[in-house]
Amino acid sequence: MSEHKHHLFHHHKEETPQEEVAAIYAETTEYASGGQGGYSAGQGGYGGSYVETATEVIDTAKEDYEKEIKHHKHKEHAGELGAMAAGAYALYEKHQAKKDPEHAHRHKIEEEIATAAAVGSGGYAFHEHHEKKEAKEEAEEASGKKHHHHLF
Repeated sequence: MSEHKHHLFHHHKEETPQEEVAAIYAETTEYASGGQGGYSAGQGGYGGSYVETATEVIDTAKEDYEKEIKHHKHKEHAGELGAMAAGAYALYEKHQAKKDPEHAHRHKIEEEIATAAAVGSGGYAFHEHHEKKEAKEEAEEASGKKHHHHLF
C-alpha cells in the first residue's frame, strides 16, 4: 500500500531570487574555432566563432514598487471610507439620542463606539498614507532619481 499523505498546505520549491536569474541569463557561451565545444575549421565543420547570448530578464523591481504603491493607496482609501462611514454613523446616533430621549443612553453609547471606530479607521488611513510615501521613496531611490541625505 502506498503511503500518500495529504497536506493542508502546498509546499513549493524555493524559487531563485530575481538577481540570480538575471545573472544566469546574462552569461554567454562561446563556440570558437579553437575546438572548444564546437566544430573547428580543421575538422571540416563550421569555421569562425559562434556567440550565443540569452535575452536579458526584464527588471521587475519597478513593477513591484508600483504594485506596492497601488496596494497602499487602495488600503488608504479603504481606511478613509471606513472613517467617513463610522463618522456618519456617529452623527446619526447623536441625532437619534436627541430625537429619542427614551433610549438616549443607548444612542450615546453607540455614538461613542462609532466615534472610536472612526478615529481608528482614520489612524489606519494615516498609517497607510505613510507606507505609500515610503514605498514611493524606495522606488525613487531604486531608480536612481532621488538621493536621500540625512543631515542629523
